Amino acid sequence: MPKRALITGGAGFIGSHLAEQLLAEGMQVTILDDLSTGRFENIAGIEARDDVQIIIDTVFNESLVADLIQNSDVVFHLASAVGVKLIIDQPVKTIETIVGGTEIVLRHCSRFRRPVLITSTSEVYGKGAKIPFHEDDDLVTGATCRHRWAYACSKTLDEFLALAHHRETHLPVAIVRLFNTVGPRQTGQYGMVVPNFVQSALKGKPLVVHGDGEQARCFAHVADVVTALTRVMSTPACYGKVVNIGNNEEVSINRLAERVIELTASTSEIQHIGYDEAYGDGFEDMQRRVPCLQRAAELIGYHPIRDLEQIIRDVADSFSAEP
Repeated sequence: MPKRALITGGAGFIGSHLAEQLLAEGMQVTILDDLSTGRFENIAGIEARDDVQIIIDTVFNESLVADLIQNSDVVFHLASAVGVKLIIDQPVKTIETIVGGTEIVLRHCSRFRRPVLITSTSEVYGKGAKIPFHEDDDLVTGATCRHRWAYACSKTLDEFLALAHHRETHLPVAIVRLFNTVGPRQTGQYGMVVPNFVQSALKGKPLVVHGDGEQARCFAHVADVVTALTRVMSTPACYGKVVNIGNNEEVSINRLAERVIELTASTSEIQHIGYDEAYGDGFEDMQRRVPCLQRAAELIGYHPIRDLEQIIRDVADSFSAEP
């Protein structure tokens, strides 16, 4: 009988792609999502399958989570607050959702001895200036009065808790730090830059760049990322470790906007606004965020396949195909 995987946050952008990847690998999949940031449309296409169970509920329903974990063979914990805009607007929800939800999942995975993957974020590197970011680098974040760091610190606490479970009870847990992940189904609702740029370009509207636009990022295709997630959980050498997953092709936000306009043949212009106008007073951003992918390459043979051009084209095609 195929193994059953539980995906918390499985109706989200990454979670829905992960569900399809696991199904393609012959696994049965249970999706738990409260649709607070995920969308049912993301998983509607697999709902009728016999090897899929969809439950619309929250990870804070602890008795349900305990039953689902007990009846699963592996757990992928993706349920989380997402996006800079949501983090700035709802810091309490951010902290409670991330820390509280992960604590429940880890406790019951430890209880039933279920392998679990915890998705963390490149945000934990904070203001680190050492490029590329290595998993064992020191972490530097901003003051507690700067709300954007609530997300980074909450995810950092998730990592500490996961590694504590591994150390104390030998829980088979792996942590992946995801860098900017992009692809079909991602919306710009919570400030994601690529879908926002692509949607604006397709509509002929200005592409809004925050700050001077010289801040640089690396963007990974979601198809590369979810393949890596399944490999991590099938590789016991990853247990008890933190692994960067992303793409190390760096691009400035200005150049990203130019590429989107070029590849969509858009007549849009680029418009710059200040961070304060976008997010309110006191917002802090990082100039560069580049992953070291050596550990991922050594442990799971990970090398990103899809480049920025394919990412932009795939996102544009997905929006063009919508009604």
